[in-house]
Amino acid sequence: MNKLVLRPIDKISLFIMTALMFVIGGLIIGENNCGSQCFFKKGPRVKSFTWQNKQIGAKDRAFILTFNRPMDTVSVENNLVIDPPVPGKFSWAGRRLAYTLKNSAPYGQTYQIYLSGAKERFRQQGQPGEVMEPFVGEFQSRDRALAYIGTQGEEEGRLVFYNLTRQNKRILTPKELVVINFEFYPQGDYILFSAAPQGRGIEGLRELQLYKVTTGVDNGVDNPTANQPGKTELILDNKDYQNNQFDLSNDGKIIVIQRVNRQNPADFDLWMLKSGDKPERLKVTGGEFSITPDSQTLAVARGEGIGILPLEPRAEPLDFLPKFGQLLSFAPNGSAAAMVDFNTDDANLRYMRSLFYVNNQGVQKELLTTEGSIIDCQFNLRGTIIYCLLTELVDTEEYKEQPYFAKFDIKTGAMMPLATLSDYRDINISLAPDGLALLFDQIITSDNPIFNDKLTSNSGEAIIGGQLWLLIPPEQNNSSTQVELKELPLIGFRPKWLP
Repeated sequence: MNKLVLRPIDKISLFIMTALMFVIGGLIIGENNCGSQCFFKKGPRVKSFTWQNKQIGAKDRAFILTFNRPMDTVSVENNLVIDPPVPGKFSWAGRRLAYTLKNSAPYGQTYQIYLSGAKERFRQQGQPGEVMEPFVGEFQSRDRALAYIGTQGEEEGRLVFYNLTRQNKRILTPKELVVINFEFYPQGDYILFSAAPQGRGIEGLRELQLYKVTTGVDNGVDNPTANQPGKTELILDNKDYQNNQFDLSNDGKIIVIQRVNRQNPADFDLWMLKSGDKPERLKVTGGEFSITPDSQTLAVARGEGIGILPLEPRAEPLDFLPKFGQLLSFAPNGSAAAMVDFNTDDANLRYMRSLFYVNNQGVQKELLTTEGSIIDCQFNLRGTIIYCLLTELVDTEEYKEQPYFAKFDIKTGAMMPLATLSDYRDINISLAPDGLALLFDQIITSDNPIFNDKLTSNSGEAIIGGQLWLLIPPEQNNSSTQVELKELPLIGFRPKWLP
């Protein structure tokens, strides 16, 4: 009788089959007899939590809990605890629970998620569902941080990054450059800025170049360069064209910049610069401009109105709003904007300005008419509130404008004054991404000729200092809380929040 001879491939197959039998047996035993510390856990549990150990920003609005079994939804919703509390609403899709935040999570916090006592759905009619294992998750919001242009000592003319949560500060840009303006990239890991050579004063405005610099903010992306602060890179030179104002798209992929031909000042246009590409002329002329929140179109002041155009060369306008002379800001989702109508009171021949809320459904809602100025307005994240810096004329012999902050409820149109300031000179405002504080500056100027090499204000005076302030509005639906004004221990101007 012939013996059965196993070839090597047969031996391997037999070994694998035997190993699989042991694994399957272990799984069965583990499911039935495993203790609470065993890998094969028994009963209903949370399989995954999308924000586990992650850092979130203002645009992160919902997390998902996925369970290993169908759950009794009421018991889950009644037992889910977020500490500190973040109001939101529940929605279900099978075994997946989505929790959508009503407002963005306040920055500078560590949050924990607790869930215990929840039950699985009834397995059989008349039998109660098994209670799930307790679950604990954790996530963080971004640090509360800002950047500004310094005015004193080694910070003068340089970008400074200040982390309010951790109370630390770093200078980002080299001392050879004087920063004129800047914008954060969406993840906060880079800043786009325009700058001129040191010591050129007002003449430096004709020599602006575009750069980007790393902030050192850890956004969870494995990028060794971005995680080191102060790495500066030239983005656009000024060899043939003078660079003026610019805007960065919300996705961080497109820059639009106004440029003037050095050989022919009558040749000025808007240019588009995409990541990795050469600058491209848009063949669009106009005044102030802004990229829309969807990063697809451009709003440009053109004569007596605002034109909305696709971001492509020689594009025809998609829409034109002839009534408005200035676009202040867009709502974060792009569905609405704050605009200014310049008009005259025919009866008294007074020059007036009107603030309007304009949305993509054709609504044009007037919020305010004033003889003063409408300096700037910014929407909260949900687009339900607009915070504005305004002025009113003071009844004195000399022309004087009194600056003040106010907020407008879009639904009701009601205005609530927040705070009055003593002086108005080139104030810049920035609303925190979580909507909890307004950041603004108050510059100190001088007309002494010894400061001619410094940056100048809109009135032509040299900027020799600046104070940075926080305005904290009252809590929503809480009339007992008061507006808070806090001076920050920082000297500079043009502050902007980390996104």
